[in-house]
Amino acid sequence: MADATEGGAVTNRPIDEPGSLAAEGVSVVVNGRTLVDGASLHVAPGEVVGLVGPNGAGKSTLLRTFYRAQRPTSGRVLLDGEDIWRMPGKRLARRLAAVLQETSGDFELTVYDVAAMGRTPHKRAFAGDDADDRDIITRSLAELHVDALAHVPFDRLSGGEKQRVLIARALAQRTGTMVLDEPTNHLDLRHQLDALRLVRRLGVTAVVALHDLNLAAAFCDRICVMAEGRVVATGKPEEVLTAPLLSDVYEVEAEVIEHPRTGVPFVSVVPGRERPALEALEAANPAVRGG
Repeated sequence: MADATEGGAVTNRPIDEPGSLAAEGVSVVVNGRTLVDGASLHVAPGEVVGLVGPNGAGKSTLLRTFYRAQRPTSGRVLLDGEDIWRMPGKRLARRLAAVLQETSGDFELTVYDVAAMGRTPHKRAFAGDDADDRDIITRSLAELHVDALAHVPFDRLSGGEKQRVLIARALAQRTGTMVLDEPTNHLDLRHQLDALRLVRRLGVTAVVALHDLNLAAAFCDRICVMAEGRVVATGKPEEVLTAPLLSDVYEVEAEVIEHPRTGVPFVSVVPGRERPALEALEAANPAVRGG
């Protein structure tokens, strides 16, 4: 796919066409504990699906099965109908990119070096960067506003800067399908919006784990809600983000209104509904009181 210009800015288009991505009855059991329980999710080519739910719901574990970091105990993950565990790793990496939460900087690489890793699946072993690679890397860094940091050691960056470099690395991979685990983590408001706008602008198939329900409503075609390892609801934001569901899943009272400017659901949490859960915690652990 060729590069396209939008509003005067050059946007890296993926080489690969957007693929369909599916989890079919995926379960993950680790040390006898079920982290994901029979989860199914089907994502159409070019669709952006938000994966939401409370901490410990199984979002990250399910995403790990999408990029082969965690093998399902049962079920399967399909990319364009093909089981990813039967695909050569390099071919999968040419078609699917992952943005992870981990930002460990325990290695002496520059920002440019980290972004350049995205080109690895497209090259032979030990091959250096050619002019096209360098152009893709540089423009990917520019898209995330970290090109000025190209020669700075990655481990000296702030959490937000690291996150933007990791997104740039995935962008440099130029795949048609992405999975992103909390890509807005550590980012300030402006860069949260920039990152999610970029995902939409690329036209890729994407599954994005998010904590912010309003960002999910604003940028995702559909939302998949997880709780206790299970998929409990999937649908358009206005179908899924309802006060009863938020009460059941998050144990909070929330008002959901239509945003007056965008028309998408807007969630506002009402303080106080979470008190029963806090009181139960205090009863079980008196040390929580007053702290």
